[in-house]
Amino acid sequence: MLISLEQVSKSYGASLILDNITAKIEDNDKIGLVGVNGAGKSTLLNLICGELEADEGVLSRSASAIGFLRQNSGLDSTGTIQSEMLRVFRPLLDMEEEMRRLEKTIAATDAESEDYGELTARYAGLQGIFEQRGGYHVDVEISTVLNGMGFFGVDRETPVAVLSGGEKTRLALCKLLLEKPALLMLDEPTNHLDFRTLLWLEEYLQGYKGALLVVSHDRYFLDKLCTSIWEVEYHRLERYPGNYSKYVQLKEERLERQWKEYNLQQEEIADLKDFVARHIVRATSASAAKSKRKALEHLDLVERPKGPPKAARMRFNYKREPVKDVLHVYGLSLSVGEGGERKQLCAGVDFDMQRGEKIALIGQNGVGKSTFLKAIQRLHPHDDGEIEWGRNTDISYFEQEELAMDSGKTAIDELWDRFPREYEHTIRTVLGNVQLTGENVYKRVGDLSGGERAKLKFAILLMNCGNVLLMDEPTNHLDLSTKEVLDGALREYTGTLLVISHDRYLLNKFPTKIAEMHPDGIRVYKGNYDSYLAQKSTQAEPGPKPAEKSAPEKESSGGEFYRSKKQRSEEAARRRRIETLEREIEELELTIFRLENEIADPALGGDYVALQEKCAELEQARLDLNIRMNEWSELSE
Repeated sequence: MLISLEQVSKSYGASLILDNITAKIEDNDKIGLVGVNGAGKSTLLNLICGELEADEGVLSRSASAIGFLRQNSGLDSTGTIQSEMLRVFRPLLDMEEEMRRLEKTIAATDAESEDYGELTARYAGLQGIFEQRGGYHVDVEISTVLNGMGFFGVDRETPVAVLSGGEKTRLALCKLLLEKPALLMLDEPTNHLDFRTLLWLEEYLQGYKGALLVVSHDRYFLDKLCTSIWEVEYHRLERYPGNYSKYVQLKEERLERQWKEYNLQQEEIADLKDFVARHIVRATSASAAKSKRKALEHLDLVERPKGPPKAARMRFNYKREPVKDVLHVYGLSLSVGEGGERKQLCAGVDFDMQRGEKIALIGQNGVGKSTFLKAIQRLHPHDDGEIEWGRNTDISYFEQEELAMDSGKTAIDELWDRFPREYEHTIRTVLGNVQLTGENVYKRVGDLSGGERAKLKFAILLMNCGNVLLMDEPTNHLDLSTKEVLDGALREYTGTLLVISHDRYLLNKFPTKIAEMHPDGIRVYKGNYDSYLAQKSTQAEPGPKPAEKSAPEKESSGGEFYRSKKQRSEEAARRRRIETLEREIEELELTIFRLENEIADPALGGDYVALQEKCAELEQARLDLNIRMNEWSELSE
């Protein structure tokens, strides 16, 4: 057992944060920690890692290491990416330096002398420990984690100081993964990660040989990774077996069961009180009434269940139906910037959307998804191509930024000024439905939190009554309960929907299609996000359509796109090279395994020349493997 909490409580001044928490973390637990903002999740993490002391109760920790990811945690701003990664392996690197010194000393020592035997024995001992601790795989481990976490192709001598906040957080996570603590605690690790990096991190953590405690608003991440969920609510901790989806189900069942028990007891109490009231004054039944009253006094009362905090209410409606063909885009080219800094995002994009379709638009950061959403509304100029909207389309747009809102206005005025004919009661009801109530409606838009601004934008959408919803990252800044409400609202919406989102849990709920955007086109996959992944994994020749439209050849496996002969030839060459690299990697791994066994053989300990040759051969094999692994990673991506 790594962590044990027994009746732990914590307050800040007069404010109770955690009350009577009892829980434990075993060696291989994979735990997701959830709860509304301010519930006490961060306080619990700080108690576990020892940065806070409990007011009451006992918290025990094993001697094993605890790793806790924070923003920019543990990074030396004067170092480089490489130096930060090597700091993790400093004991091994010191051991390697000692081995190099011994090699030189052994080379200069007479093989017949007494010192020679002692030196070779010491060298063999160090080498055994070095190998056992993975000393020969340090660079491969660093490359694997850096490449997986999105630093592929980034110069490792890049100073930490010039990295962005998101890059520093990712680098801190890389360092923590390489340290491999017995308990790895991660606070929102999926922030700043694209789909590819998220998939790599999920796979890595699924195989992590230690315990995990993860705070995340990424429900898909929690589903894939966690074997139990801890929820902090009303100062208490409730534990649920299973992943996030199972937690949602079990919590609903638990609450239903608690209400049933509470209501049954209330009925029993009412019956007892009624019996006492009717019979206490009768001589024949007074004794029985007193007995019932005594039973009533000693009854172990079932606490009235506390339901989840009041959730938002959303329902998107519209007033008229559009034509069947809602949107047609042909040959669209988009650029950003001016003059010499102008950059083309995409070219030759074709895209169609029909009435009632629910499409999720995904793609790498910087490919132009948000710009595309603006361009089809003519809020951003396009270089080339056609954009045609069908008749009777009423567009409602959820913008990722808040450029269309006046930061100086109050929340209620921002909504009311857009719909001046509505009564104040209607405006306040809509704001209340998205949990903007009380004094919050008089806050200036610029003073609202990210979650409150998102809810104000939802209020605008609810009032707009659009039959086409265009949404850019609608779940950013939302807590889990509001995300669940949005999921349901989008599933029930009968209009047409085009959403940009990195929320993979959401992408499994509502889409009828996934549209993946590339610099030279959009490929459309039928089904939700999991269906998209399945189609991608079985696709023989993945890729978008090129800009050129002459003599198109249509693919039939899963998506709608076109490929030129040159692209098909390049793709075939890429696949052949990947196959060659995989064979070479397998051969090099076998060579390294053989050499490591030969070096570890005590019979070789007395032959320093042969030992040195084997070590040099091993170093070269590792270098060759690293080069091929990097090339394989680049071609695979």
